Amino acid sequence: MHRSLISVAAVAIVTGGAACAETIGASMAQFDGTIPTMLRESMVAQAGQLMSVDLVVENAANDSATQLDQVNGFLAAGVDAVIVQIVEPAAAAAMTEVAQAAGVPLVFVNREPGNVGQLPDSQSYVGSDPGGAGLLEIAEVCRLLGAQGTDPAPIYVMTGAPSGEAAVRTQDIHDVLGNGACDVMLGIVAEQSAGWSRAEADGLMTAWLSTGEPFDAVVANDDEMALGAIDAMKAAEWSMQDIIVGGIDGTPAALEAVAKGDLDVTVIEDAAGQGAAALAAALNLSAGDPVERVILIPPQLVTPDTVAAYQTQ
Repeated sequence: MHRSLISVAAVAIVTGGAACAETIGASMAQFDGTIPTMLRESMVAQAGQLMSVDLVVENAANDSATQLDQVNGFLAAGVDAVIVQIVEPAAAAAMTEVAQAAGVPLVFVNREPGNVGQLPDSQSYVGSDPGGAGLLEIAEVCRLLGAQGTDPAPIYVMTGAPSGEAAVRTQDIHDVLGNGACDVMLGIVAEQSAGWSRAEADGLMTAWLSTGEPFDAVVANDDEMALGAIDAMKAAEWSMQDIIVGGIDGTPAALEAVAKGDLDVTVIEDAAGQGAAALAAALNLSAGDPVERVILIPPQLVTPDTVAAYQTQ
């Protein structure tokens, strides 16, 4: 399947020329959390600039059945397009079916739907290249470990979920371990999910610290878990200068942690850019204009040397 890489600047141009839909229904997997908030606020802001667009946003509260009900409700109400941040990738096929039957365009955003390879012409997926972010993160962690002469390097890995984007990010780590691409010999001490949660990651890291196992880095599938690990280490009076910590998402809190020297690397997934691109795709599809089946917003590596530029954006 052809996957299109586009910039945020290109999204703005497309959006500006596609203000033709009257109502867009958006179902978010959840309202809590930095990424869902950035996605939602980006779409609301973009819609607010277009006088003819009414954006209705609903919270699925991490329940697939609720989300399908919301999609059906939007379709029954006669919306011009639907945007979905999917709760569960496997639930996407049912949404594709009902939207296609209703003749209403559907755009999945941020979380890749399980049927991404079978989307019809009237549907699209907007997200970040899942392999790009994970590879950028682990490559920088490897570089930092090599620069300080830590070899071999035992690491902890915090995962977000057993499937979807988290699985790809975790696989990136295992691929680097397996192909010798790292500057040092990595060894995973333990790998466990912390549910994308800062609080859960704090508890998990505290448990790991209690084992007394030596380690040199913590690699997390997202920033919230990376920050939770940092919270636990600070509470245990560990110096963050002694441990390499990596995350993904480039959230405001993560950027602040990078600037302070607590977090060594994050990767900006550009949730705001994804939200803008999703609304643009929905508007174009509702106007009958062609849209790529998969639109990827490129991730960007953020380190202490480059973080200042991202904090001013």
